[in-house]
Amino acid sequence: MSVFVLDKKKNPLMPCCEKRAQLLLERGRAAVVRVYPFTIRLKDRVGGDIQPIRLSIDPGSKTTGLTLARESEEIDVESGEIKRTRHVVWLAELTHRGHSISETLTSRCSMRKARRGRNTQYREARFLNRGNKNKGWLPPSLQHRVDTVISWVERLQRLAPIKAISQELVRFDMQVMQNPEIDGIEYQQGTLAGYEVKEYLLEKWGRRCAYCESKNIPLQIEHIQPKSKGGSNRVSNLTLACEPCNTAKGAQPVEIFLAKKPQLLQSIVSQTKKPLKDAAAVNSTRWALYNALKMTGLPIETGTGGRTKWNRYVLNIPKSHALDALCVGTVDAVKNWQYPVFAIKSTGRGCYQRTRLTAYGFPRGYLMRKKSVHGFQTGDMVSADVPKGVKAGIHVGRAAVRASGYFNIQTAQNIIQGVSHRHCKIMQRADGYGYSIIAQQREVSGNLENASRSALSIPGINAEVSRAN
Repeated sequence: MSVFVLDKKKNPLMPCCEKRAQLLLERGRAAVVRVYPFTIRLKDRVGGDIQPIRLSIDPGSKTTGLTLARESEEIDVESGEIKRTRHVVWLAELTHRGHSISETLTSRCSMRKARRGRNTQYREARFLNRGNKNKGWLPPSLQHRVDTVISWVERLQRLAPIKAISQELVRFDMQVMQNPEIDGIEYQQGTLAGYEVKEYLLEKWGRRCAYCESKNIPLQIEHIQPKSKGGSNRVSNLTLACEPCNTAKGAQPVEIFLAKKPQLLQSIVSQTKKPLKDAAAVNSTRWALYNALKMTGLPIETGTGGRTKWNRYVLNIPKSHALDALCVGTVDAVKNWQYPVFAIKSTGRGCYQRTRLTAYGFPRGYLMRKKSVHGFQTGDMVSADVPKGVKAGIHVGRAAVRASGYFNIQTAQNIIQGVSHRHCKIMQRADGYGYSIIAQQREVSGNLENASRSALSIPGINAEVSRAN
């Protein structure tokens, strides 16, 4: 992956490759600023030549794709048109925690309601004196999606010379998805228009045949309950099937076709009842994100979901959140897209809840009053060098602190429990996110531990990281 580079005054320069960054560190010409994403600062350079970098964003309900790409323009000799080529610098996927926030708020609401009903000091309901539900207000679970994306946009602006932004402005037509026969004044009373139902079905059914679960083959839209038996064109009655399965099912009801596969039948029936809340979440936040991006002062290019899909098809690029972001807007060619993907997961910064609760709402244990144990906090990225025993080895990951001084370390593969704080070294303080690396190809494995281990072996890096934190 590319390494972010800052000059002596912490102004962003062009990212460099890993090998060049390691040479600069070994020769003492650079110091480590951050480990995730890996960033160095040059000690003997101020300013320099930079090339414009475009930040592309593919917003999603659960995961947002982020891409940094260097752009170049060339004139096609035959057509005389200007061809825009993107050279990939950095790929990332940002996983939101909107569902977790929604569950936490629901739990808090039920606790307060129960407390008001008990024989304790009365506390009035708060919904009557809230003045924040004005025009443009978003629920916390949706506002979180906008805030995390903007937070990373601002962070990347400090790490790379970003000169433009591309955003996919998705539009989901909830009216047509629920009732394709809607027409005339009924449709005019709707809210949105122009969404491809097949693209929604591809996402809903995981881009595989619903009956044989085959992937990477042509799929056809299929009626679960045939129209000849009273089935409708509603999205809840549609699925995807390969040609052999579609032909074999024919005009049979799904209960007859899958009579010998009751588990698969139950799975399909439950999937058809899946609500459209993910599409609604994207609808609710798309303009809020766009208006927030305008506040950065950078020129913004918007593109539709159909244009992104077409670019990905023409350029022969596989489907993923990060590569979808790369294909947003106007792009004629893409180079070096086979990069590992930097996975960012929103974890939050802890909670104020003092107890753990049982299924009936009663406390079952109290949490520590101190967040820090021996200088470590939950969420810190640490490197633990255990010299002997069952856990012997170097473990790199996110720490969960315990009052006893024996921590749990969540690595890319598993959780190492009961590691003493004496064996741990801080790589990066907790910032509300967890990090890992996703390989786009099987032979390029997620070597976050190996990369971090090689970085820690460079002389002076531990001191520089501690000083930076």
